[in-house]
Amino acid sequence: MEKRRVILVTDGDEFARRAIERVAAEIGGRCISRSQGNPTKLSGEQLVELILQTPHDPVLVMFDDCGALGEGAGEQALRYVATHEQIEVLGALAVASNTHQHEWTKVHVSIDCDGVITEYGVDKEGVRDLEVGRINGDTVYCLDQLNIPLIVGIGDIGKMGYRDHAKYGAPITRKAVELILERSGGHAGQRKKTESADREETR
Repeated sequence: MEKRRVILVTDGDEFARRAIERVAAEIGGRCISRSQGNPTKLSGEQLVELILQTPHDPVLVMFDDCGALGEGAGEQALRYVATHEQIEVLGALAVASNTHQHEWTKVHVSIDCDGVITEYGVDKEGVRDLEVGRINGDTVYCLDQLNIPLIVGIGDIGKMGYRDHAKYGAPITRKAVELILERSGGHAGQRKKTESADREETR
């Protein structure tokens, strides 16, 4: 049984979609653009079906709870995808927010708004926080409970004062994704031999 290599992203707004699409294209992977939503609209089952259809991996998939307290629709879908027998999770981008619901997760490292790897958490703007190995976010409630090899804390994807905007290549997001790929020992741009590289229905 072939497993698909997946990177989980805990953000799903329009800015995040544009940034993730840009990064996925540049590394030779694929973004499941239909996973964009604030909150997440597709179920875990639907997302797995789309992931398994992709001609490239790694596959970047977005999840968003839109600030729902506890395990909302985005995290339910994330949990399903992360624990599916045909999915190999390489890592997760844990996106910080100014949440008032006090959801947080442990992170192995963070990438700040200057693209610097740090042991500290970061806030929504990508500024280093005071706590080591922890960030606050809207869709991070269940990450600690999953077997994810590398969780990278990051500010608001596609934003951070335009430093991560898609038109600039989303450099902070790209660095975080490349870090996950480097630590996993994987290479981007693998293609399923039985499918065309031009297949677009997963978008």
